[in-house]
Amino acid sequence: MLAVIRGAGDIASAIALRLHRCGMFVAMTEIERPLTVRRTVAFSEAVRLGKTQVEGVRAVRVADAGEAAAVLAAGRDIPVLVDPACACVRELAPDVVVDAILAKRNVGTRRDMAPVVVAVGPGFTAGVDCHAVVETMRGHTLGRAYYEGSALANTAVPGLIGGFAGERVLRAPCDGVFSEVCPIGDHVEQGQVVAYVDGQPVVAMLTGALRGLIADGVLVSAGLKCGDVDPRGDSSYCTLVSDKGLAVAGGVLEAILHESAALAAGERRRK
Repeated sequence: MLAVIRGAGDIASAIALRLHRCGMFVAMTEIERPLTVRRTVAFSEAVRLGKTQVEGVRAVRVADAGEAAAVLAAGRDIPVLVDPACACVRELAPDVVVDAILAKRNVGTRRDMAPVVVAVGPGFTAGVDCHAVVETMRGHTLGRAYYEGSALANTAVPGLIGGFAGERVLRAPCDGVFSEVCPIGDHVEQGQVVAYVDGQPVVAMLTGALRGLIADGVLVSAGLKCGDVDPRGDSSYCTLVSDKGLAVAGGVLEAILHESAALAAGERRRK
């Protein structure tokens, strides 16, 4: 089974890892300048670096769908290609498309892109633009697969980690070029400058481990999430897929198996 995943950030990468470990072939698409914060657990880094590893699984940047197919045929690595429109599905003809861009809206995913189309987070309706939607909101329904309806609406409030929510997130103070001061994994103190945007400081709002940071040189807009401080302070979490990522990935796997079984049995309802 071949799955193409739209997006290669940390949640998309958690999904890719789970599908890859379950024996599926996985290809991923990204934009040319990824805005990933949790870069140490994101295959999007392959776009910038040419290759990267997450929990022992390697991803490599490829130029086009043909090169992606060659990497898939070798059966070891996950190909990542710059393809925001996901045009590669025409050539790769995947069994599954997963929209894990997390744009909070649909940016072009259609239910006819593959036999099984799964969308992650708000902005989609199962039975309309996809076959299943997986919940991304932290709480009792995190990771739940919906076969009708939509995920919970975006609240713009981050979930609680270590008793903190919005304070964890670092945001760009203005439009401009992002410049890193501290590397991911560093211990930072409340009030410490961890980066700059066009000379304006990005300041940690609490003490903990710097769990994520946008890459140096990326052009950001005012208010964009550009970093994440983990108040638990354990830097080892910076290289491990998060509990949220694992939950969402489990929901995606369930949805793929559920919809594939329905197709095999000829029981999928047409809406």
